[in-house]
Amino acid sequence: MKSPRDNWPEPIVRVQSLSDSGISTIPTKYVKPLNERPSLSKFSDVNIPTIDLEGSSNYEEISEACRDWGFFQVVNHGVRRELMDEARQVWREFFHQPMDVKQSYGNTPKTYEGYGSRLGVEKGAILDWSDYYFLHYLPGYLKDHNKWPALPLSLRKVMEEYSKQVVNFGGRLMKIFSENLGLKEDVLQNAFGGEDIGACLRVNFYPKCPQPDLTLGLSPHSDPGGMTILLPDQHVAGLQVRRNAHWITVKPASHAFIVNIGDQIQVG
Repeated sequence: MKSPRDNWPEPIVRVQSLSDSGISTIPTKYVKPLNERPSLSKFSDVNIPTIDLEGSSNYEEISEACRDWGFFQVVNHGVRRELMDEARQVWREFFHQPMDVKQSYGNTPKTYEGYGSRLGVEKGAILDWSDYYFLHYLPGYLKDHNKWPALPLSLRKVMEEYSKQVVNFGGRLMKIFSENLGLKEDVLQNAFGGEDIGACLRVNFYPKCPQPDLTLGLSPHSDPGGMTILLPDQHVAGLQVRRNAHWITVKPASHAFIVNIGDQIQVG
């Protein structure tokens, strides 16, 4: 017998297809309530802290950023710049393939792994204006390359190396977080599974929207895991973080990663 989690509650509509169809108004299921719509105020000059991981004071700077912001961006993080560019490019190519190619990787609410366009199984929910791709990388027994796109041809190879380097970067941050908490450097890494630590990849795609003042690419949220390492797209602005009751638009540094302290580390 099938579980309700095996299928979405309504037919899936790809946001990219809506955007490409040339509509001038968005369907009502994407229209956010008035108090949740994006602010159109001018961007402020305030930005999240930028930390040089090769700098001599990075431990102190990271500690302060975690306490005061919960967000920071990192340069000189050890992930090759060329690899970051390649990772962005292969996913751009994936999302611009014919829809039937992408549909073959369509996901379900059971694992969310694959090509998706909604989160949650609430019928009639207000949806975000975005499509995405979700993959498991670690622990190894969850990784299934058959669920990784076969096209473009370089995607699997690029993302395998990219994921490896990002996980190594995350391990360096875990050591810093532990020591900043007065713990041995391996405490947080071990608490999250040691060699079997969980790591997954989500790629968000935000198609052009005819009424951007009515909807959001991704609704306000906190991340439930330990830490999120975000590779921003220099061509798509709009990421905002909330601090002291104000939303601040992030201005990414060149080839920087944006780090978000997740719920599990925050409450730990």
